[in-house]
Amino acid sequence: QVQLVESGGGLVQAGGSLRLSCAASGRAFRSAVMGWFRVAPGKEREFVGALGSLTWSPGSTIYADSVKGRFTISRDNAKNTVYLQMNSLNSEDTAVYYCAAKVGPLRSSPAEYEYWGQGTQVTVSS
Repeated sequence: QVQLVESGGGLVQAGGSLRLSCAASGRAFRSAVMGWFRVAPGKEREFVGALGSLTWSPGSTIYADSVKGRFTISRDNAKNTVYLQMNSLNSEDTAVYYCAAKVGPLRSSPAEYEYWGQGTQVTVSS
């Protein structure tokens, strides 16, 4: 079991940066692949990026093309926390951001993720 709580969302101007945090509890965290997804108004859930665990693709990351080069995922296993650093934000990044966890291979499909946080709102003003 993994419980996830996101924080760090808010309102930011276009071109600005935000860092989201996802605090995890549960013994499976270090084995869990961590993903970030987002849901924009009127759109379906979209993959943002994912980071491997000590067990699955350690140190590896995958990103959606729309955020590649602007967003970075990292994790601090000592703090049981995963981060999403978002730079050069634009209005299309406005969404509710969710972190998710899975124990298994590094993947981008939300259907493969077993555990989800409650989400945090990110709004980018132009």
